[in-house]
Amino acid sequence: MIGLKKLISYLLVLCLPMLSLSVSAVSTSAKAAIVICGNTGQVVFEQNADVRLAMASTTKIMTALLLCEAGKPDTVVHVTKEMVTVEGTSMGLMPGDIVTYRGLLYGLLLCSGNDAANTTAIALAGSVEKFVQMMNLKAVSLGLDDTHFDTPSGLDGEGHYTTAHDLANLTRFALQNKQFAAAASTVSETVYFGNPPQRRTLKNHNRLLREYDGAIGVKTGFTKKAGRCLVSAAKRNDRFVICVTLCDPNDWQDHKNLLDYGISQLPAYIPPKESAVPKNPVKPSVAGKMSCYRRFCNLFIYMISLF
Repeated sequence: MIGLKKLISYLLVLCLPMLSLSVSAVSTSAKAAIVICGNTGQVVFEQNADVRLAMASTTKIMTALLLCEAGKPDTVVHVTKEMVTVEGTSMGLMPGDIVTYRGLLYGLLLCSGNDAANTTAIALAGSVEKFVQMMNLKAVSLGLDDTHFDTPSGLDGEGHYTTAHDLANLTRFALQNKQFAAAASTVSETVYFGNPPQRRTLKNHNRLLREYDGAIGVKTGFTKKAGRCLVSAAKRNDRFVICVTLCDPNDWQDHKNLLDYGISQLPAYIPPKESAVPKNPVKPSVAGKMSCYRRFCNLFIYMISLF
């Protein structure tokens, strides 16, 4: 009996270092975090992923997505004083400037310009308030039930919140847009704006694009209320992962660890072949129907609340 106890104790001593290594490899300093498969949405790691929190400038993922869906990149915007009357980070727009949708997109995702966010909002919807309604309608349509926007820039508001899970799903959808994906993965870009438009070089605040092998974006953020927020994505060895942390003082290192972990846990992704789709597909499940019904109800309720 004593020999068995010694054997068990010996095995525990051997296993403890491996257990601690496994835990530390996926621990974070964040209030909330998640890692998902960018192809399927499968959750690989989560930590308070469904807790509603402020999101700072990661808000601009939605703003940029709506801009990409709005029209041609070379559409011209004439900047007004109202468009640039906003505090915080800036891409350098001034009243009277001429800028294109493309310039605004890079101003949003690279240098996180609040002026770019407000200009986008007013150019697309006529006012910030109406654009925020567009943002919330889009959130409902995507099934982001724990997300609500007050501003297009990410400046704090009482009703401005998301969850790590919702933000990851929003990012997964946004990266399917080619314009968005191209901008989010760009380290620096030349754009033209001013009166007359002049050549400007914008640099991406996302250090992971320079420091992490396979990084393809996505967005940084910070306010005093939200803390440091970061959304990242990476592709490596036929794996595609998206990572979100909210209120994380050690976000850069946490994301490197979480992306490594996600890539190590996922199998190589093989896209389904068209021929593999059955001629008589299975009817949607009851759960799937209920999910669509709930989404429709949420959209209907939100639209009623606008009146």
